[in-house]
Amino acid sequence: MFRPRQKQEEILSYPGGSMGVAAVPGSGKTHTLSYLAAMLVASADLGSDQEVLIVTLVNSAVDNFRQRVAGFMQEMGLIPDLGYRVRTLHGLAHDIVRERPGLVGLSDDFEIVDERITNGLLNAAAQAWLRSNPGAIINDYISPQVEDNKVDWIQGDRWPELARNISGNFIRRAKDLRLTPQDIERRLDNIPVKLPLADMGLQVYQDYQRALAYRGAVDYDDLIRLAIQALELDPGYLQLLKERWPYILEDEAQDSSRLQEDILRLLTEPDGNWVRVGDPNQAIFETFTTADPQYLRDFIAVADYPRDLPNSGRSTLSIIALANHLTEWTQREHPIEALRDALNPPAIQPTPAGDPQPNPSDEQTVVRIISKGYSPQEELTAVVESVSKWLPDHPNETVAILVPRNQRGFDVTAALGERGIDYVEILQSTTSTRLTAGALATIIAYLADPLHPKKLSRAFRAWRRGDREDPEASDRVDILAKSLQGCRQVEDYLWPDPGKDWVDTRSSDEEDPTHAELLLGFREITKRWSQATLLPIDQLILTIAQDVFTEPGELALAHKLAGLLRQIAENHPAWGLPELNDELALIAKNERRFLGFSQDDTGFDPERHKGIVVVSTMHKAKGLEWDRVYLMSVNNYNFPSAQEFDRYIAEPWFIRDQLNLEAEALSQLDALVSQDEHEWYKEGDATRNARLDYAAERLRLLYVCITRAKRELIITWNNGRRGDLHPALPLVALQTFLEESQDHGSTD
Repeated sequence: MFRPRQKQEEILSYPGGSMGVAAVPGSGKTHTLSYLAAMLVASADLGSDQEVLIVTLVNSAVDNFRQRVAGFMQEMGLIPDLGYRVRTLHGLAHDIVRERPGLVGLSDDFEIVDERITNGLLNAAAQAWLRSNPGAIINDYISPQVEDNKVDWIQGDRWPELARNISGNFIRRAKDLRLTPQDIERRLDNIPVKLPLADMGLQVYQDYQRALAYRGAVDYDDLIRLAIQALELDPGYLQLLKERWPYILEDEAQDSSRLQEDILRLLTEPDGNWVRVGDPNQAIFETFTTADPQYLRDFIAVADYPRDLPNSGRSTLSIIALANHLTEWTQREHPIEALRDALNPPAIQPTPAGDPQPNPSDEQTVVRIISKGYSPQEELTAVVESVSKWLPDHPNETVAILVPRNQRGFDVTAALGERGIDYVEILQSTTSTRLTAGALATIIAYLADPLHPKKLSRAFRAWRRGDREDPEASDRVDILAKSLQGCRQVEDYLWPDPGKDWVDTRSSDEEDPTHAELLLGFREITKRWSQATLLPIDQLILTIAQDVFTEPGELALAHKLAGLLRQIAENHPAWGLPELNDELALIAKNERRFLGFSQDDTGFDPERHKGIVVVSTMHKAKGLEWDRVYLMSVNNYNFPSAQEFDRYIAEPWFIRDQLNLEAEALSQLDALVSQDEHEWYKEGDATRNARLDYAAERLRLLYVCITRAKRELIITWNNGRRGDLHPALPLVALQTFLEESQDHGSTD
């Protein structure tokens, strides 16, 4: 039974109208909002065709809300799953457009393309532009310090990815501003100056939209824009939806964009019932979007009922004090005045006496900031060594290592694996996914080019991947793989004429007889795979998987990959094995997100992994908590503070004047929209503003990471590959705070 504390009671006494709630980490906001939804279903006298609408950010939260509300309704003696609807904002927009597609010019059977197809269409459009405009734009922006012999390499290797990223962000911003390619083209034609980045973005946008239109499809960014358009075009339809959803409860409102806020405003104003709950201090997804925590702050300031949830029972008092000090230091002492509003009240307060979720005891708390400037490898070694010592004495507790980016996470998992330490990943893709996709990609790459001895050799290694754990078997695989690579005529191995069997010609009396057995066995398997290339791609993958994988998890992943490739083949009927294999290779190289079976689909529960190390990016740790948390790589590159000596990931070294071209492109787009001549585009302003926005977001990210820890928190930093990085400025402030408050010495 839910026993709400006083501040939660204030939320549950909601009488209707607008209510804005600022909730600190661990305050039970999702629990409270779920209970409020159940109460409204029970007491609001809803009609048979009316629902309480709950809107949240991600799919995993949808399932969480649905289950919690259903549980509360059962406790109240009501039938679960009736009287309410839970949707992501994009899911809500889909519902609105799907019901009346004709309002926005779509057919009844319109398609919504997912992230994978969206990326493919964007890549194709960007590549088409690059082919038509060789050397364009990059020649205007490349740094004069770049050596001549590197210019061609940059244009061929680095510029395509940057051009794609610029175009992708340009398109997303254009759609958030509700600008069609025709709108942008008209505005560009009517200005007296040249905006090269906007011109490139427009041309890629045009090709991208043509590809969508050819499919009769829309992407996720289109959905919100089209939903608003439908509601504006048909006031009767808007009124129908207002009556259908008399109460709208919104979670994670700090991450809503301007357009997402607009759709809910249409459904609730002027006198509807709208509850927005979130934590502006946890807004960590704003880079290159129009999302802004200020929208929630502004809403709370004018809401009929401004409320807060300041009590958190998640962490010890020491960890709470550290998080609060970060907020106080940011507001009062940050050397860049423009960043002093990155974090705001309310401060985190411990739970009151007698609370059902009391704070963990502070007696055995561990809060350490390691002042030593490790090299990246030294930091990795120190953290893995520390966690290896901690685990044996804490088999029933949870622990996480949080990293700023996926690649650092892969380094951590590799180091843990070398030490034989069990781990699970919350990264872009898991190790098992990458290895499984990699093995399949290696074999299919050979089948697409069956006379290539080097690819045949690699396929053999993939087939015998299980021998890597046995030194003797691994040596045997190396010998045979090298031998296959030297086979000049692959036909003499696979389909030999009488007397010309390559296996016989390479054998000798001294050779291990198992060598010939393995080669003959691989020959038969390879022939079977070759025959299976006539089958649909999913059946080919499953045929290979039966010969390569033995673990249930690997076989399950192979089945999921087979389904993915089948869908891709259906969407691209002209593609052959090389193109389809490129998709597998992207997953294997971690260049394309693939969920696998890592719980990203349904939400991650740390309590299911006690005594096992969880490796996660800092962003994906949001909403989760662990007994012990390591924060790695908290230096002035991953957490810059807009200081002169800071460097930024979005400012490539080969671009002149340290320009952030993604930000500059968006600024050129904004200039096209603005009617104020004082807001006209000036090169460099957007880069400086992007630094401030990014530094503010990283302050909030550090706050989020600190508040993931329940009892123990250890923070480290490294000086980077070149040894020239420093501890992040807020980390120095936190270190000083700890030294002043922990005069008794080390707590570890």
